[in-house]
Amino acid sequence: MYEAEAMSEDYAIKIVKDRDNKLIGRRELIVLIDHFGKGTIPRRELRRRIAQMLSVNEDLVYIRKIETEYGLMISKARVHIYESVERALEVEPEHIIRKNRGGEEGGSRT
Repeated sequence: MYEAEAMSEDYAIKIVKDRDNKLIGRRELIVLIDHFGKGTIPRRELRRRIAQMLSVNEDLVYIRKIETEYGLMISKARVHIYESVERALEVEPEHIIRKNRGGEEGGSRT
């Protein structure tokens, strides 16, 4: 298992599970985000930080889901990191692509 951690003044991000899915051509991560005193981290910000943390292009990173239990200041996210943009666009559902690309092609604001 691979563990990595990135901290800033707002958020602490820790990878708790890292799995290579060679059949699909991606890495599948489970990350914990500590955001004490702040709201849940926006999807776009999490994408940027994961890309920086792992030294990959942000276009290869897709946040599948961010969950925060009521009253806790810790979120759990499922993240996919693809080997190529083309492969990501083939595999990821359209709504996930829109959520992660946000303002580029229309979609959610985060």
